[in-house]
Amino acid sequence: MIKNYFKIAFRNLWKNKGYSAINIFGLAIGLATCLLITLYVTDELSYDRYNVNADRIYRINGDIKFGGNEMNLAVCSDPMGPTLKKDYPQVEEYTRIYASSGSKLVKKGNEYINEPNVANVDSTFFNVFTLPAISGDTKTALNEPNTVVITESTAKKYFGTTDALGKVIEADKTPYKVTAVIKDIPHNSHFHFDFLFSMKNLVNYQFGNFLSNNFQTYILLKEGTDYKAFNKNFDQVLDKYVLPQAKQFIQVSSMDDFKKAGNKLDYFLMPLLDIHLYSDRFPELSANGNIMYVYIFSAVALIVLLIACINFMNLSTARSASRAKEVGIRKVLGTERKTLVAQFLVESTLTVFISLFIAIAITYFVLPLFNNIAAKSLSINDLLNWKILPFIIALPFVVGLLAGSYPAFFLSKFKPIIVLKGNTNTSFKKSNLRSALVVIQFATSIILIIGTIIVYNQLNYIQTKNLGFNKDEVLIVNGTDALQNNTAAFKNEVLSLPGVTGGTASSFLPVNPSSRNDNSYSKEAVMDAKNGIDMQTWTVDEDYIKTMGMHIIQGRNFSKEFPSDSNAVIINETTAKFLGYTNPVGQKIYTSSDDNSHAVSLNIIAVVQNFNYESLKQNIGPLCMRLGKSDGLVSFKVNSINIQSLVSQIETKWKSMAPGMPFSYRFMDDSFDDMYRNEQRIGAVALIFAILAILIACLGLFGLATYTAEQRTKEIGIRKVLGATVSNVVAMLSKDFLILVIIAAVVAFPLAWWAMHTWLQDFAYRIDIGWWVFAMAGFAALLIALLTVSFQAIKAAIANPVKSLRSE
Repeated sequence: MIKNYFKIAFRNLWKNKGYSAINIFGLAIGLATCLLITLYVTDELSYDRYNVNADRIYRINGDIKFGGNEMNLAVCSDPMGPTLKKDYPQVEEYTRIYASSGSKLVKKGNEYINEPNVANVDSTFFNVFTLPAISGDTKTALNEPNTVVITESTAKKYFGTTDALGKVIEADKTPYKVTAVIKDIPHNSHFHFDFLFSMKNLVNYQFGNFLSNNFQTYILLKEGTDYKAFNKNFDQVLDKYVLPQAKQFIQVSSMDDFKKAGNKLDYFLMPLLDIHLYSDRFPELSANGNIMYVYIFSAVALIVLLIACINFMNLSTARSASRAKEVGIRKVLGTERKTLVAQFLVESTLTVFISLFIAIAITYFVLPLFNNIAAKSLSINDLLNWKILPFIIALPFVVGLLAGSYPAFFLSKFKPIIVLKGNTNTSFKKSNLRSALVVIQFATSIILIIGTIIVYNQLNYIQTKNLGFNKDEVLIVNGTDALQNNTAAFKNEVLSLPGVTGGTASSFLPVNPSSRNDNSYSKEAVMDAKNGIDMQTWTVDEDYIKTMGMHIIQGRNFSKEFPSDSNAVIINETTAKFLGYTNPVGQKIYTSSDDNSHAVSLNIIAVVQNFNYESLKQNIGPLCMRLGKSDGLVSFKVNSINIQSLVSQIETKWKSMAPGMPFSYRFMDDSFDDMYRNEQRIGAVALIFAILAILIACLGLFGLATYTAEQRTKEIGIRKVLGATVSNVVAMLSKDFLILVIIAAVVAFPLAWWAMHTWLQDFAYRIDIGWWVFAMAGFAALLIALLTVSFQAIKAAIANPVKSLRSE
């Protein structure tokens, strides 16, 4: 029986090659899209699950609001972890990561390599995270200073082998002994380090300050501990440890009074498994994903697959008339309805199996492009993962049942007496279900078109918005601390080159939101919970504002002609507003001395126009600039036709002053683009899926148009004999489909508006969703549908009516 099912199924597929090809390739594209998104979603959901105790590991996050400035932190103070371990038995272990030092210059032979993936960690790091060792004992590897644990790739890079135990690496001119080599940190980790240095090497850091937040801190809770209930303990920590230190420089009687003044200081635990998809705090150890995109892509996968299944159902029911006599004869000969249902389900499942093999081939060839766009390293072998393989095995049966169920039950219910008399055409020419399915197809396609347009418009708005500074033609030289005391000399040498119109040395740039330096200030010498303000503090030189193209709206710039500027400050408009000054120039603000022993007064000499120094997802916060020595970054304003030649000249200057040190540069507009790289990737992926959804919908529409033209061949012939023109016939055949597309647009518009309005809420600065977006998407859908249908309509309209009528 089963053999006979397959024989008939293959015969029908071969007999109707055109319809079969549309069905198979439409399903294949839908299944390939589904497979790609399944790989993407599975990878996104797998982050940090390689840790044995992943479900018991938590990061300490902080929410701080002081003087109107709010910070959502992924870091806390250095004593927080040890204090929790000491005071609360629920804490099994803690560990800290200090990655604020940035990169290190690591010596290889006679040259230095700038290594960005470095961190100082506690010796307990490997008690919390599961990172297997190739050699060495990770439990004791970082007990002593001047020790380092490296990954296997790093060992091969510097020593040519993983046998690096006991060897010495020189980093920032300090020798470190390799005490362990670990396997490379998995790609699905929220941190990626090549060098893990001992925490005991942070000799210049002032430990024990509960008010300075610079450490990613993780705790491992004991089995059965409720982390949400544990969060209540932070109130005790604030009262017992944080408040006494805060009283040294701010007048506050209790944490309740501090919060009643409109401030906030809260700490809480975030599950390790939530970090990648649910955290967008400062500073993350690497770029995180977004659970919203996981939901969106999962929905797109289902939608595209649904569209492909709808095509199958539409074409199967549309072709019912051609198989009606087959069903009638088989019923007359005694075939039961359940046998007919089984036959049609076998046909649909076989179609899906063929489509699945083609889909896997499509996935294999498209995957490199998808990886490049989505910044992933997915492999076709990942489809064999135990989490995905059952899904792939079940897919043909589920889709076959979904796509074939309605046609199976619809065809098998035909009454043999009616269909054998030939009374079929009237029943099959129109179908409300087919019309509804076409509406669903094009509604989803229109939603994707609208979403793609709005994403690209928002990204374009970000690119063209007046940021308050000029990001174009600014070349940034990284790692200039390698110049030591020659930073100023290097800057002056480069300024002498033709094509360089300005230059500045600074610690911070407005395109580097992962770096910040926050300090507390007040209007009066005595700071309290009401007059204090927390704001970013940037160390700059006299040429910073000019080079960056910023605008001073009150006062003057820093100048070497005023020695007192070492005790001066330039604030932005937001700071002036928080301070409540109409004319802040000449006023004073106060901050604590380095040892918190007394207040230091600073003169406000200027107000700079607000500029976006963080992502446009955030509002502009308070900021001030102070004059000082800055060795981290040197930026140059360039105006040269031959940029590469100019870069080569700058590199020559560098090598003469820092021999053996790596020369690294970037352009500010590229760094700005990096801030929105995730949104750009999402936009590109959305565009691809929108095109695929439209393509599949058009395949189905093409098939239906072909069938409709075939069913109305004689009608068209009669109309032409009676004088109908080609345009009359095309309009007749296209009208019904275009009405369905218009209905789809009406359904899609409110849904698309709601989805994109929600997405735009992530941005503090965003576009308005104009009516023209919906008009453009609707027109595009109508045009695509018209072109799809017109091909078959024109073909039918220009056919010789004699050929279509002579069979009568």
